[in-house]
Amino acid sequence: MKKLFLFIGCISLSATTVSCDKFLDIEPEGKIIPKTTDDYRKFLTSAYQAYPNHKSLTTVRTDEVQINMIEDSEIITVRDIYAYNDQNPDASTKEFPYETLYKVIFYANSTINDGSKTMQEGDTKEQLLGEAYALRALAYFDLVNLFAKPYNPANAATEPAIVILNQVEVNSKKPKSTMAEVYAQIHADIEQAKSLLKVSTYDAGSNYRFSKLAIYALEARVNLFQQQYQQAITSAENAMAIKSNLQNLNTTKDVSVANFKSVESIMNLEDVYTQNFNKFIYVSEELKATFDVENDWRYAVSFDKIGEQLVVVKTGNDATRITFRTAELYFIKAEAYVFLNQLDQATQALAPILENRYKPEAAAVLLEQLKGFNQAQYKTYLLEERFREFAFEGQRWNDLRRLDQRKIVHKLGKDEFILQQNDPRYTLPFPRKARENNPNL
Repeated sequence: MKKLFLFIGCISLSATTVSCDKFLDIEPEGKIIPKTTDDYRKFLTSAYQAYPNHKSLTTVRTDEVQINMIEDSEIITVRDIYAYNDQNPDASTKEFPYETLYKVIFYANSTINDGSKTMQEGDTKEQLLGEAYALRALAYFDLVNLFAKPYNPANAATEPAIVILNQVEVNSKKPKSTMAEVYAQIHADIEQAKSLLKVSTYDAGSNYRFSKLAIYALEARVNLFQQQYQQAITSAENAMAIKSNLQNLNTTKDVSVANFKSVESIMNLEDVYTQNFNKFIYVSEELKATFDVENDWRYAVSFDKIGEQLVVVKTGNDATRITFRTAELYFIKAEAYVFLNQLDQATQALAPILENRYKPEAAAVLLEQLKGFNQAQYKTYLLEERFREFAFEGQRWNDLRRLDQRKIVHKLGKDEFILQQNDPRYTLPFPRKARENNPNL
């Protein structure tokens, strides 16, 4: 009965790129139930391939982009996202991946709950289980940062967030867990992953998988979002003890920092920007204005000029799938130190970034300027530096949500669409289908 239950759960998740109907069916009918480590490696590969490419959609909501008024069939798929029309979007609008993230959690749950019983003992089993816990943590983290408010320590114990679903359940109508409960689950999964993962780093081509390096990077990001600043520093340093390379744009410009072969690569799972969007999405005037065009190499290597507009070349191709890279670890440390009001340590953490992105003379001037910043000035500067560093990598939406829910004005032809400061639309509503299936959302 349990096998049939699992199979129904698999079907209900409506697999996309890689179907799970090969697995978990009733064995006598000729299909297989994963049992061995080889089976579960294939099963987890399906989970990785199913991980959604939703960061293009959050980018469309930010101040990174402007849309040109041209006739293109794909505009209709993001127009209402760009216009912040979340309540009654066009039927063609791309949907944020609520169901798909729970599909990934389903894969992880099946591996954890069933694979732990059937796989042969050894390092391979532990690595696979570690990856499953890590994937589940990442999926919950993305869900809570799409469909719940930003983490606030003052009300985390009571603020409703998302549903925790650690068992395969059909048509679950569980109530939402609190923010504190969700983050406790994420940390529990991270701790399990840390205790099980055997691979320190994966080589290029296999680095879409979780490793020890990647789990520390995830932990650092989670701690930062929770405003646990000392813990974020410790996690970042644990990751940097394994890998801390930065690409020096003064000498190496032919490979994007977001490329899976970059020296900065930690984990390259997600396609963070859709190449087709370059037909109608351009770099915003706000983003362009933040760059020192003469001295910041990121401007030259990240964008390409088409007429009077800039399009992205840094991301948006098969080689620039990215989840974590080393530069983020430096920024996490710097931000944590700023919020701890340890500004000298923040500058020490940020210095390698500036020295590897700006021309030497400009980097020296910037480092000198930072010495005169107070905490408020440093916070503003650091958010702008993240704006430049992680442009079109899917980080801006969360940075705005947690640090500066500023007013954003999007224009399309003669129309203006405004996201007000501290607008409730900085949190996405649960998809209509999800709400219909679970009235407790």
